[in-house]
Amino acid sequence: MAEPWATLGIDLHVEPAGPGLRRGLTDALREAVRSGRLAPDTRLPSSRTLAADLGIARNTVADAYADLVAEGWLTARQGSGTRVAAREVVPPSGTAPPPRAPPRPAYDLRPGSPDLASFPRTAWLKAARRALTAAPHHALDYGDPRGRPELRVALAGYLSRARGVRTGPERIVVCAGFAHGLKLLGTALRARGARTVAVESYGLDVHWRILAASGLDTAPLPFDRLGTDPGALSEADALLLTPAHQFPMGVPLHRDRRTAVVDWARRTGGLVLEDDYDGEFRYDRQPVGALQGLDPDRVVHLGTASKSLAPGLRLAWMVLPPRLAEEVAAAKGGVDTCGVLDQLTLAEFLTSGAYDRHLRATRLRYRRRRDALVAAVTARAPQARITGIAAGLHVLLRLPPGTEQSVVQAANWRGLALHGLARYTHPAAPAEPVDALVVGYGTPPDHAWSGALDALSAVLPG
Repeated sequence: MAEPWATLGIDLHVEPAGPGLRRGLTDALREAVRSGRLAPDTRLPSSRTLAADLGIARNTVADAYADLVAEGWLTARQGSGTRVAAREVVPPSGTAPPPRAPPRPAYDLRPGSPDLASFPRTAWLKAARRALTAAPHHALDYGDPRGRPELRVALAGYLSRARGVRTGPERIVVCAGFAHGLKLLGTALRARGARTVAVESYGLDVHWRILAASGLDTAPLPFDRLGTDPGALSEADALLLTPAHQFPMGVPLHRDRRTAVVDWARRTGGLVLEDDYDGEFRYDRQPVGALQGLDPDRVVHLGTASKSLAPGLRLAWMVLPPRLAEEVAAAKGGVDTCGVLDQLTLAEFLTSGAYDRHLRATRLRYRRRRDALVAAVTARAPQARITGIAAGLHVLLRLPPGTEQSVVQAANWRGLALHGLARYTHPAAPAEPVDALVVGYGTPPDHAWSGALDALSAVLPG
């Protein structure tokens, strides 16, 4: 394939009929290199081609090239043509240098992401080909803001079978990740007149910020060994909850409290937002059914492919009461939609059984990692107490009082990305601070897992 000329589309600011043409062309080319518009090793057109493009004499271009070669801006070699020399780009005066990206950690034990190396590329590509081949032409249009019907039908079947969700496709709205769905819900709740959303004392601050940006206050509820305590719900209009596997504490909501939450919603007309962020991953206990199954008209079920497949897909879903589904779809609008091809591919992935096969394989992988993590901490860091191990992709490591910050700092010095529990504690949480680490074991690839365990063990109190 012929190599394209980089100067095409670059304005050299040369006036062909003006005086000092050679100097003007030389200055223009020099500035293009200096500013970075012509990158190092870029091949320039031949003198004949550039002369014809600019409408000037070939000798003028050849002389300008020769001047810039002599100055070190360009290089000329037989058979390679004229190229931009390798040199540091100098930003214009008064321009701050671009910020340097922070170095990537050697090991990453932050929660929130799966092992991206385990993404089923081959199976996903096959599903994409089948889905695209079968899709009608109109499927590639803007379509229904609730999402492609193929995916909503597939999700309705899967969620009913695997999570005990009571739904049909008409109740499902597809969104671009959990945060997108929560933003849409916040908008709809505020439009209904809601003022306050009760939240758990421990969770993700990005979720609290999304609700605040929608004009909603967040009020944290107490937390104990039975999970979040719904006793203080009386003043809230809605509740955001992770009942199957509390994030980040790792405990399921006790059955009596599950019942109490639904009773509150029925009694007051409140709405429960059920974040089922890692419902597929259970190891030592039976799966905890979706809270939505207790009352589909008072509980919104939110799920995502970010943990089971990859966060970069930006695919999530909400199962909503019928009227709220219409309001959320209206808030989403006709253009705020997700990629059609990925929706069709996930639908095919679900209906073909590929999703179930992928989950079986990843459950085994993550269970082995969890077992190795528990064994390493037990053997090398007896002062740390590990909890929340029965499900999910993270554990909680309780530390001796007053040690969390120093452990996180020591990990950072060793190139280990690690988060403490303080990062996930609501500023107004009604509880004494707890020193702990939230250790995610999903992110590192298999080949780095033993090294990550060694790095973690090295910074934990002995």
